Amino acid sequence: MPFRRLLISLLLCLPLAAAAAEAPAAPAPEYRKAEPVAEGGGTVAPLPFTARYRLEVSGWPSTNVEHRLSRDGGSWYSEMSAAIAMARGEESSRFLIKEHGVRSLQYLSGYSLLGLGGDYRLTPDDLAILPDRQAALFDLSRRALDDDCQEACAIRYQNHRGREEHMEYRVLGLESLSLPAGEFEAMVVEVTEPGKPERRMVFRFHREVPGLMLVVDYHRDGERRSRLSLTKLSLLE
Repeated sequence: MPFRRLLISLLLCLPLAAAAAEAPAAPAPEYRKAEPVAEGGGTVAPLPFTARYRLEVSGWPSTNVEHRLSRDGGSWYSEMSAAIAMARGEESSRFLIKEHGVRSLQYLSGYSLLGLGGDYRLTPDDLAILPDRQAALFDLSRRALDDDCQEACAIRYQNHRGREEHMEYRVLGLESLSLPAGEFEAMVVEVTEPGKPERRMVFRFHREVPGLMLVVDYHRDGERRSRLSLTKLSLLE
């Protein structure tokens, strides 16, 4: 599978789908002074963190993925970056946590593949109705930790081009993990795309840190095609 297409199909697992842009510009002052964060909508409060994952993809060299979640005034900022062989990418999102989900404020991403690339940006107007996929990943982890969605529950968000995407998820339960970053209790969530049962992703989220992935497996046609696993974690105060 071509690298760019693979990243796009990984979707929520590595939401930088086709990546390597300039560093995000500083947000306008109104982003920093945005309405207060309504963090009472879930029982698990967000925590800032920096994480490093190891991404193993069938047919490609393994690589590190950097992930950071930080708070800036009333908003939260999530950024991810990775590189494999001649391809590299970055993606970032600024969002508010609301009582019943998230509200995206700004999204930036880009990629570079064999000297070719592209940059993408979604403005607050673009994000007025649906969140970007980086914010949707955070929201998915909170839903999984707060809800008990054992039947198919819907996820709607925008991809890097601003096109609406639909996914379904269900909570599978708890699992104990032993990783290079430590011992963890994970909430296991399966994510599928309607009409494509041959493709599925299994997320293992940290139970106490929304947005933090411990392990993500991507399966297609009955085979595991990639694995993202946590190798280093720092919780920030």
